[in-house]
This record gives sequence, C-alpha cells and structure tokens, in this order.
Amino acid sequence: MNASIITYLICPVLHVLGPVLIWFGAVMLIPYGVSLYKADGADFVFAQSAAATISIGLLLTIAFWKFKREMTAQHGFLVVTLSWTSIAAAATLPIMLYLPQYGFIQAFFETMSCLTTTGASMMNDLEGLPLSINGWRCLLAWIGGMGLIVFSVAILPLLGVGGAQIMKAEMSGPLKETRLTPRVAETARALYMIYFGLSVASAIAYHLAGMEWEDAIMHMMTTVSLSGISPHDASFGYFNSQAVNLVAVIFMAICGCNFAMHFVVWRRRNPFLYLRDPETLGWFGVLAALTTVMTLYFLRTGVETTTWEAILSAAFVVFSTASTTGYTNPDLAYAMMPPALTLILMASAAFATCAGSTGGGIRMVRVIILLKEVSREFRHLLMPNAVLPLKVGGYVVSRNIFAGVCVYLIVWMLSIAAGSLSLMISGFEPIDAFSTAYACITNLGLALGSLESAGNFASLSNIQLGICTFLMLLGRLELFTVLILFTRTFWRH
Repeated sequence: MNASIITYLICPVLHVLGPVLIWFGAVMLIPYGVSLYKADGADFVFAQSAAATISIGLLLTIAFWKFKREMTAQHGFLVVTLSWTSIAAAATLPIMLYLPQYGFIQAFFETMSCLTTTGASMMNDLEGLPLSINGWRCLLAWIGGMGLIVFSVAILPLLGVGGAQIMKAEMSGPLKETRLTPRVAETARALYMIYFGLSVASAIAYHLAGMEWEDAIMHMMTTVSLSGISPHDASFGYFNSQAVNLVAVIFMAICGCNFAMHFVVWRRRNPFLYLRDPETLGWFGVLAALTTVMTLYFLRTGVETTTWEAILSAAFVVFSTASTTGYTNPDLAYAMMPPALTLILMASAAFATCAGSTGGGIRMVRVIILLKEVSREFRHLLMPNAVLPLKVGGYVVSRNIFAGVCVYLIVWMLSIAAGSLSLMISGFEPIDAFSTAYACITNLGLALGSLESAGNFASLSNIQLGICTFLMLLGRLELFTVLILFTRTFWRH
C-alpha cells in the first residue's frame, strides 16, 4: 500500500471514525447509569470502557483532523465496514472486563451478533447476568437495527459531508438511490423518527401485556431491531403469555416493512399506500400464507387446542422466522415440526423482509424483480416485437439494477457455500455447517442440528466463531460493502 492511498483513502476514513467512536463511548454511559441505579456491580466496567473508547476517538479526530474531505463511494465502503467492526470491538470491553472467562473472539462474536441483529449468542445463564450487561446487549441490537452509519449521519454533522455515499453503502436493497428528503441527514433523522416512535409504542405495549418495565424495554429494543436477543435463556418461553406473543407478532410484522414506506404513509397520512406497494404486499402475503399452513398443522397435531391459540402460536413462529428475528419458545421448537415445514420456514428468512427494514436476507424486492423478469420473458416469447419494460410498483427497473440483483444472488449463494465449507473444514457436520452459515448470513441466528439442541453457540471454537462473525457482518452489510475491500481495484487511487 503506497503513501498516496494512505493519504487519499485511509486518513480521511480514520478522521470520520474518530467522532463515531466518541459517540459510541458516550452511549456506554447509558448502561453505566443503569448499573449505578441498580447497584449491580458492573458500573466500573462501563466507566472504563467509555473512557477508553472516547479517548481513542479523540486521538483519531485530532491526529487526522487535517484530512477532512468530501467522501466518495470508495471512502463510504471503508467507513461503513470499519465503523461496524470498530464499534463491535469497542463493545466487547464491558463484556470482557466483567466476564473475564470470555476471550476477545467470543466477546466479539457476541457483540457483532447483537449489532448485526443476528441474535446468536454464546452466553449461558443469561438470567444471572447484571441488568446493565443484558441491557447492553439489547441496546447494541437497537442501535444496529437501523444501522450505525444511518444513526451517525442523523446526529453527527460531520458525517453530513459526503453522507450520501456512506448511506448508500449502508442501506439495504437494490433501489438505494431513492431519497425521502432532499438532504441525507434529514433522511436519516426521518428514518429514526419512525424507528424511535415504534420503539416507544412497543415498550408500552409489552408493559401493558404483562412484562415488567425492564423486560419491556429490553425486548422492545430487540423486537423493533428484529434481532431476537433476549435476557432470558428460554427467550419468549420465559413469559408463557399469549398477550406478550401477540405484541411481538404485531411489531415484528411492522418492522419487517420498509421504514421509508412507513415514513411516506405517515407524511401523507394515507395508510392505503401500503396496498400500492408490491414489496409490502409480498411481505404480508408470505406471512399470511405460512401462518395459515402452520395453524392447520398445529390444529391437526393437537399442539394447540383452540383456533385462536393455534393462530397466535403459528403467527409467532412464522413471524419470528420470516422476519429473521429469531425469538424462540421451547414449546414451539423446530425439532417438533416435520422437516419439510421447518425448511419452508427457514427458507422464508432468506427473502421475506422488505428492503429498508431491520430484517436480514436478500429482501423481498429482489425476489419480486426476478419474478417480474420471468413473467416478462414469457410474454416476450409470445410477443417478440413488443416493448415490455420491467416494472415494480409503477417504476421501471433498469437493466443495470436487474443485473445487480442477479449478481447479488449469485454472490449470496456462493458466500453461503464458502461459509459452509469453511465450517465443515473446522469440524462441523455438513447439515450443521450449512444451517449455521445460513443462519449467520441471513442474520436469523437460529441454526438447526446440534446448535438447535444446545440452544446457543457456546460450543463453537474460536475459529468457528470467527467464521460466523464474518458471515454475520457480510450479511448485514449486504455482501458487496465488505467484499469490495478484498479487491485489488479498491486499493488503487
């Protein structure tokens, strides 16, 4: 790497990374205050971690201040990837200081799982952890739900310079150029206004459903972010409450939609706009179809005795899986279902959620584009001379976007294959390797086989945890943002 690349690319990125770390160090003061209030004994670890993170951020800001410049797409990809990895690394400090039995790789896996909203955990005895530590895990998921960079653009004026390139690298879906507002910082604030509003409503609803405020707030953060992190080993089985499950179902369905769509509906005061959006209709269509099938299965096998209980239990399982949330209930485990039904549910995690939602997977809009293209090709065979543009929701999809969708799907499948092969080489059985790679890259967090029986990822070696950590980051940042850093072209001036 020559000096010109360092000056042009690395130094401006480190200048931007400084304020991000300062902000994140300040966020650590939230669990610090909770720990002081609850006297749970973890306040010192958050104080030390905050001081260290803010100090590093200040050093970077001061050392690279003269390299402040307009961000290009090249800078944006590097800022996003380094921000996620750096903040995940900084987030390990409280865990390692309070729980020294966990090394850096284990703690990094845990924090990356929270930030990427994957929800996989390598921790045991969650109820035995201090409230501030459990709250920290949930807070990381809440921050990661909408994206660290979107959040930073919303609150840090510095990142308003060139923020469009950073937002483009971070946001999900193939149609990234659409803006809700003229300025990128206003767009980020608009998204978080919706996100925060749903968060408040979710916390209140959980409390009214019977949760204590502490549980209500923690589960609010992991529901709206669709992360599935829980402070209880039994996840939602701990509550054994239909009312609590119903609240989870409602907000998982809402947060699986495109947040930009929520904003447009709110601004125009017209909920019927949802019915004009093919992606939203596809999302709810998949939920309705799978819930119907699951309800019939529960009634037929006697898992539930009444129709209402069967519908609610089916909706909880379907919505949790399809949205890539990954909440679990021991009474409704995958091991109790036929393999075909389990595979269908797991497959829904790959495509059901909308672009611009807090879920993972390849996104519903990409599937719609592919299905539309198949239909267009069939019509073209019958009418060779007809002009048949590819349209989604009234908008013409360019051939460049369609080509990008195809390439994305190919790389996505190759990434799962490579991840599976890597895990097999490390000692996994083939089925376990595939389901684990799939669970990480879709950010579902629920694997089949031995990991489902174990209930968490505690049995994995450091090498296996490292592979899974990389796959989680890869899936959350939609592949190309990370993979482009491994190309020779990227590192050329």
